[in-house]
Amino acid sequence: MKQTDPTADPYTPHSGDRRWTTRHHDLRLDYRVATNRLDATATISATADEPLEKVVLDLHGLSVDRVDVDGVRAKKVSVGTHKTTVTPAAPIAAGDEFTVHVRYRGAPRPLRSPWGTLGWEELTDGVIVASQPVGAPSWFPCNDRPDDKATYRIEVTCEAGYEVIANGALLGRERTARGTRWTYAVTEPMATYLATVQIGRYRATKLRGGAVPVTVHHPSDLTAAVRTDFGQVPDMIALFTDRFGPYPFAEYGVVVTDDELEIPLEAHGLAVFGRNHVDGEHGTDRLIAHELAHQWFGNSVTLGVWRDIWLHEGFACYAEWLWSEHRGGPTADDLAATYRAGLLDQLEDLVVADPGARDMFDDRVYKRGALALHALRRTIGDAAFTDGLRTVTGRHHHGTVTTPDVVGAFATAAGTDPAHVLRALGPWIDEPGVPPLP
Repeated sequence: MKQTDPTADPYTPHSGDRRWTTRHHDLRLDYRVATNRLDATATISATADEPLEKVVLDLHGLSVDRVDVDGVRAKKVSVGTHKTTVTPAAPIAAGDEFTVHVRYRGAPRPLRSPWGTLGWEELTDGVIVASQPVGAPSWFPCNDRPDDKATYRIEVTCEAGYEVIANGALLGRERTARGTRWTYAVTEPMATYLATVQIGRYRATKLRGGAVPVTVHHPSDLTAAVRTDFGQVPDMIALFTDRFGPYPFAEYGVVVTDDELEIPLEAHGLAVFGRNHVDGEHGTDRLIAHELAHQWFGNSVTLGVWRDIWLHEGFACYAEWLWSEHRGGPTADDLAATYRAGLLDQLEDLVVADPGARDMFDDRVYKRGALALHALRRTIGDAAFTDGLRTVTGRHHHGTVTTPDVVGAFATAAGTDPAHVLRALGPWIDEPGVPPLP
C-alpha cells in the first residue's frame, strides 16, 4: 500500500489518522476462550481536528455489523483488511466532539509485522495481548497512534474459571448467564498499543511492603517462586520513585502466563512474563526492573513518534543498571564499560535517534540509549541527572515526549544550555560510532 498521508509516522505509515483525536474508549467484549470467538462493541468518544466527511478506524480481520455516529446509523461503512472507513450521515466540523459506536465480531488473531506477531493471541489455555507497536486493531477499532492517548472502560465477559486482567482499576466482577463479567477503568490517558487483556487460570498474590499496591497473577504451581522473584518489586518501586518521581499509577500488576514467552512485555500499569521467566532464584531481576521502569518511561511519558523509541528502551535499560548498583551488584560504571565493549564487536551502522522501522527494537537501541544516559550522568553529575529524570516525568506526566523535550528537561535540571546536554548525548544517539565514555 502506498503512503498517502504526509503527516503519518514514517515507521508505521498505515496506522492512525491525524485528522481526529480520541478522548475515551468504552469496550464491551464477550469472548469464548474455547472457540476464540469475540462479539463486541466499541464506543469511541473523539474530537475532529479537521473537517471530517469520513472517519477512518484501524481494525484488523474482524467483521463489522453496524456503525453509528452520534446515535445515527452511518451512511456507508467500508471494511478492508486493516481499515474500516465510516461515512457519517452528516459531515463533522473541525472542533466538534463526536462518538462512533461499532458492533463487531470474529476470531481475533495477531497481526503479522516486521516485529513479529502483535496483538490478541491465543495461549494454550487463555489469551495474551501484546500490541507494541501496531497490534491494537487486532481486537478493537481505534486511532492507532502512540500519541492518541485516551481514557478507557474495558468490560470482558468470558467463561467462568478464568481470571481476566486488563488495564486500570477493577470496578467489578459479576456472574452472568455467559460466565463472568470483569470491568476495568483507566482514568489516565493511555496509548492504544498499551491497552491489554490477559485471560488465564491464574491465582492472585498481593505483595507486601510498599506504598504502591502490587498484585501478581500467576499459575498456582508458581506461587513460591513468584513470591521470591517478584517480592523485591516494592523495593524497586521505592528506588525508582526516588530517582524518577512518584509512581504514575494507582497500582502495579504483573501477569505470569502458564506458557513460555520469548520476552516480557509492558502494558499501562501492567507487565507480562512467561513461566520461563520465573525460577525462584532471581534469575530475571534485570527484566523485572526493566518492565517496571516502563511505567514511567513509555507508559506515563510516551513517545509521540516511533523514531524516538530510545526514550522508552534506553531509559528502561538504564533502570536495570540503577537497580544493580542499588543492590550492590555491578555498578552503572561497570555495566556501561561492559556493554560499550560489546558494542565494539557489532556493526556500527545504527543511529539511535532514528534507527529505522525494522531496527527500532534492535538491542543496540537499548544499550546505546542507556550508555547515552550514563554519559550524560557522568557529564552533569548524579544530583543534576536525577533532577533531570524527575523533570522529564513531571513535565510530561501522562503525555507525550520528544528528544528535544528530554534535552530541555536535563538542561533545566543542570542549570546549563541544551547544547551542553546534547554534547554528551549526541555521540551516542545521533552518530553510529561507539564513542568513549566521559
